[in-house]
Amino acid sequence: MAETIRLEIVTPRGAVLSEDVDIVTAPGYGGEFGVLANHAPFLSTIKIGVLTYKKGHDSAQIMISGGFCKVSDNKITFLVESAEGGREIDVDRALRAKERAEKRLAAARSQQEKINQTRAEAALQRAMARLKASGQKAA
Repeated sequence: MAETIRLEIVTPRGAVLSEDVDIVTAPGYGGEFGVLANHAPFLSTIKIGVLTYKKGHDSAQIMISGGFCKVSDNKITFLVESAEGGREIDVDRALRAKERAEKRLAAARSQQEKINQTRAEAALQRAMARLKASGQKAA
């Protein structure tokens, strides 16, 4: 049996996941990275995106929203703003949120409103990550 690493995902509302897995892939600000058992210790900032983990022949995707990741002592811990499992995501709601964010983004760009543009970009990233984690393609 292959060695595993303990994956923990924690949000301000509490622990979301604590499980032994084979590999974890996550969206860091420096690019996507993967972690296997006995990885060297490190810290990373996490951006909005999809965390994927595999255990045996099964894999799962979780939408995560910004935070930090720490790897040490054969454990990888994510402290993130929010996390939603792919199967828990309301795809219709995510599609509506994507459309709203795209409209707000277009309006903010035309009016040169930096704050609204930044908020709209973040909302769009969250909607796109939710759709990806759910297994849906963004329209």
